[in-house]
Amino acid sequence: MSDAAMVDGAAMTAEAIAADVRSRRRSARDVAAAALERIAQRDRGLNCFTLVRRDDALSEAAKLDARIAAGADPGPLAGVPFAAKNLFDVAGVTTVAGAKIEAEGAPATRDATAVAALRRAGAILVGVTNMDEYAYGFSTENTHHGPTRNPHDPTRIAGGSSGGSAAAVAAGLVPLSLGTDTNGSIRVPAALCGIFGLKPTFGRVSRAGVFPLASSFDHVGPFARSVADLALVFDAIQGPDPTDQVCAERQAEPCVAELQRGVAGVRIAIAGGHFSALASAESLDAVARVAAALDVTTRVTLPEAHRARAAAMIITAVEAADLHLSDLRMRAKDFDPMTRPRLLATALVPAAAYAHAQRFRAWYRARVAEVFRDVDVLLAPTTPYSAPLIGAPSTTTVDGVLVSTRSHLGVFTQPLS
Repeated sequence: MSDAAMVDGAAMTAEAIAADVRSRRRSARDVAAAALERIAQRDRGLNCFTLVRRDDALSEAAKLDARIAAGADPGPLAGVPFAAKNLFDVAGVTTVAGAKIEAEGAPATRDATAVAALRRAGAILVGVTNMDEYAYGFSTENTHHGPTRNPHDPTRIAGGSSGGSAAAVAAGLVPLSLGTDTNGSIRVPAALCGIFGLKPTFGRVSRAGVFPLASSFDHVGPFARSVADLALVFDAIQGPDPTDQVCAERQAEPCVAELQRGVAGVRIAIAGGHFSALASAESLDAVARVAAALDVTTRVTLPEAHRARAAAMIITAVEAADLHLSDLRMRAKDFDPMTRPRLLATALVPAAAYAHAQRFRAWYRARVAEVFRDVDVLLAPTTPYSAPLIGAPSTTTVDGVLVSTRSHLGVFTQPLS
């Protein structure tokens, strides 16, 4: 395969690839082969993938070509290569969730609902991607599989916990990928890698077949290099699923057609207060530039956002520790050193703290709903600073305040989880 073909494929949107495959200007097999070649040549320096499905992907793409030749509808994502975070079930593959312990499990017998939905839409799964162990982190510096490197600067992190999925899209290895977001695990790596990521409204996308972190907050969502591609994926994966109780009755609300309406009439405001503190000048300047481009001057404050962050951290930590309590007792040494101490510490959080955090969450949700009576969109920084160096010290100083280098990456996403 020529270098030119590889480069062209890396730059193409999912929308353009699907149009080419549907019209038979390109075969799905050629598209898949080009993506696999990019992964083979480039991922050694990035470590986005923990498993590549070369033979299966080529076989599935060839079958799609045969269906198209026979006149069948190949779907809106015909022949588009995609990747999934390695906590999504993929039939025949062990779901490792970034963990040594889970690697001992049996292969999944069926695809996660979201993976199956993309396949029905014609997309081709080329591999599964690296992540923080059990999705509990913001850096994808995984001890078991190695760190995922930022495509813009390989000395820096890609963010997490869906770092492999974000970096694979940012590097042009695939145009689309799936991740999960509990406290910011789609939003943070999307921001640090300079691409688009979507944490949908809770209950819009099924989590069936996805290894959980904290059920109260877990979301499934896509990464892409354009908003149009995000919309294509979102429309393919959203909708009711009786196997996930939080979206058993939620009907799909297609959004591709809505993009044509633009932002005219959309009420946008800048999030102040908590969202303008403890951030680098670079992050705040980015918000200011976007606000100027959109002619946005209105500012709003979400009440007690800093406490909302604390509540999110408590709820997530308690639910995660409870999920892994047996292994923490019997196999603590097999956990990633980045994950183990936090899970052990939060296993000791009293039930009263969890109950209080859930009560506060209900109060806070009602207050935020009041803000959105007058506003449709809040403009805020995703992260307080750009990507830290891999292996960076555990603390850093922001605006004269000492903060945790990695956990502070979620300071703006956690109050909106």
